[in-house]
Amino acid sequence: MEVDAGRVQRAVVATCLVVLAATAAVLFVAGIEKNDQIALLQRQGVAVEVTVSGCLGLMGGSGSNLAGYECKGTFTLNGRSYNDAIPGSAFYSPGTTLRAVTVPADPTLLSTPRAMATEQSSWRVFILPTAMVAILGLLLGAAVLKRRNIRRSSA
Repeated sequence: MEVDAGRVQRAVVATCLVVLAATAAVLFVAGIEKNDQIALLQRQGVAVEVTVSGCLGLMGGSGSNLAGYECKGTFTLNGRSYNDAIPGSAFYSPGTTLRAVTVPADPTLLSTPRAMATEQSSWRVFILPTAMVAILGLLLGAAVLKRRNIRRSSA
């Protein structure tokens, strides 16, 4: 069975370009969602008291050292109880009460006042995906020019 090396090369390049485009698209969407969440919390956020229900230790890369904690807590909003992850990686003893901010339309969106004070919507979340799209454009342009040159030389 013979393998056409040129065809394999084109398939690998095409796959890489598709992966690059998909990754850039995912990063654009993630940046938009992050900025929207920050703006929503700042405009429509309401204060709630979160009672820590428990924390789990997060292990580092090799699994031999502690990297932080993931804590969960409960809070009540408009007469309904919610159990959600508490932002950050600090340890809180069960039963500890914390101040937090949530959005009535989306109570799963929870933040601490400290995090809210330091977060703001930013254009910087779009730097990497924009660079990826630029690289994609350059690679596509190079591929088109190479293909044109091959066609011209064979004609």
